[in-house]
Amino acid sequence: MRVLRVAHHGVVSAWRERERKLVARGHQTLLLSARRWNEGGRDLPLQPDGDDFVRGVGTVGSHPNGFLYDPRPLWRALSPAVDLIDLHEEPFALATAELLLLRRLRGVQAPYLLYSAQNIEKRYPLPIRWFERWALKNAAGAYVCNREAGEILRRKGLRGPVALIPLGVDVDRFRPADRSAPHAHPVIGYIGRLEPHKGIVHLLHAAARRPGWRIEITGSGSQREELNQLVTELGIEGQVTFLGFATEDELADRYRRLDVLAVPSVPTRGWLEQFCRVAVEAMACGVPVVASRTGAIPDVVGPHGVLVDPGDADRLAAGIDAALVPATWRRLRTAGVEHAQRFTWTQVAADHDRLYRTVVPSADNGLERAPQVVAVAYGSAALLDGALAQLSGRYPITIVDNSSSEQTRKVAQRHDAHYIDPGRNLGFGAGVNVALRSLSDRGLSGDDVLLLNPDARIDASAVQTMHRALHARPRTAAVGAAQTDPTTGAAVRVWWPFPHPLRAWLEAVGLGSLNRAKDFAIGSILLLRSEAIADVGHLDERFFLYAEEVDWQKRCRDRGWDIAVVDVAATHIGAGTGGDSQVRELLFHASGEKYVRKHFGSLGWQVYRAAVITGATVRSALLPGDRGAAAVRRRDLYLRGPVAASSRED
Repeated sequence: MRVLRVAHHGVVSAWRERERKLVARGHQTLLLSARRWNEGGRDLPLQPDGDDFVRGVGTVGSHPNGFLYDPRPLWRALSPAVDLIDLHEEPFALATAELLLLRRLRGVQAPYLLYSAQNIEKRYPLPIRWFERWALKNAAGAYVCNREAGEILRRKGLRGPVALIPLGVDVDRFRPADRSAPHAHPVIGYIGRLEPHKGIVHLLHAAARRPGWRIEITGSGSQREELNQLVTELGIEGQVTFLGFATEDELADRYRRLDVLAVPSVPTRGWLEQFCRVAVEAMACGVPVVASRTGAIPDVVGPHGVLVDPGDADRLAAGIDAALVPATWRRLRTAGVEHAQRFTWTQVAADHDRLYRTVVPSADNGLERAPQVVAVAYGSAALLDGALAQLSGRYPITIVDNSSSEQTRKVAQRHDAHYIDPGRNLGFGAGVNVALRSLSDRGLSGDDVLLLNPDARIDASAVQTMHRALHARPRTAAVGAAQTDPTTGAAVRVWWPFPHPLRAWLEAVGLGSLNRAKDFAIGSILLLRSEAIADVGHLDERFFLYAEEVDWQKRCRDRGWDIAVVDVAATHIGAGTGGDSQVRELLFHASGEKYVRKHFGSLGWQVYRAAVITGATVRSALLPGDRGAAAVRRRDLYLRGPVAASSRED
């Protein structure tokens, strides 16, 4: 799988182990990282260290959620060949909005995943709130490092899967020292940023109550001077050592010197611990952890450490005392080392791989199983008989008979098809959904589905070609077939642009030739991928006839799926199933109104409607004969409103 990962924290070499493991699993991974970033209170330049998959990108701004990347490398990396974009930035981050905007402008259809650690539900000011909503609405899924973050994403509109994937730890680097008991004068450590919400003042107050302890503090931050002053005020200068920064190798040694790691974090209105990597690193080194019961810490540490109420020096001191009891210390040491194995980079990469394959099915998934042919019948049974003649015996067939016709039942028997009589005319979309539910009930929901109109013709070899094309790329949701009119041999237009209020004005002013986008394929012969059906859902039954396949393909495009058309021998008679042409025309425009209202709202519909009325009015004055009369009918229909007019007809 060709994966583009974007993560500003990639400047830390140890944290690129995720990408190294993904590459080892066969993914063609490109990581775009900040060229320089502040991690742990220190500016770090990107050092590739032999990682040819990483590229440094310049940044503007320093807040983790308030910076922008240099757009040029992002633009170049957003290739149409990318299968998946893994955006390791918060949904509300400016960098997320930037990348998704570039993705849209670049025309890249690859789905994207989001990351979140935010475990406090916040309502951001505009336009940040709009960015977040847009990002979540169209994401293929997300991964989080704590449970609450995933629940918040769901409440805010994420529809795709959410995977709980912890931050990783190098258990080869962070490994236990050969010890069997704590020191006579215990060494209590703190590792992390020196900021008020980290609760270090409570550790110092606890140390003042235990003169036998030695305190080692690794890290830096805005509270360093305040902590120095507090050490002096408490008279514990001989107990406390500020060690500053540590390299990756130094950090592991510092853990191993400790008897207990203290994580005295204090919750605030705007911050909770989101993961607590230092706790896992300490446990991997065989160091018992005593931590505040706040944020994600209980999930990460659990019963493998000691949890205390935050903001209470006495309780913190008592918790550390308990952890230092030799029998308890040995038990916590053993339990912590075992627990840390859940957080290995190998496990993290396996979790990512599983998520990737959930949102981007493998290219051969379903290729070995024959697609299910679904025909919704209404009217001539002879037409249906002809449509199935070249496929019968080669592909399993399901017929939904909206006309409850005995002749159609006999056609189904002749072709050994699964026959369903819903008892009334449900319309095309609802009829297809009846077939899809039936396939699911029969254990066949994993099969691809060929929608076949009774007035269309295609042979088995052409369906095979379509099926191979459907699975040639992992995010192809549907494949249409090039078609001709069987009477004239003229090509039938298969590709069409999605209806849009602004595009309607192009038609109104006579510039329809500019409106030739290849957005969706007509549904007369359309092969649907089973994974796309599972992801996007069934057809919208509000469309009785027409626009249901347009709407479904629009939803696919919005979720990062692609649509294709292959050149095969197939035919289609337009409106070949018969019926009153005026009723069909009314249904066509009514479905068009429903589509525009659904995707562009009432205002979008009024813009669209005004364009059609304007164009029809001009044409009614300029065009002679039947064409002018048709323009008059269209103008009058849109003045009334197609949905309102169709309701009166009913």
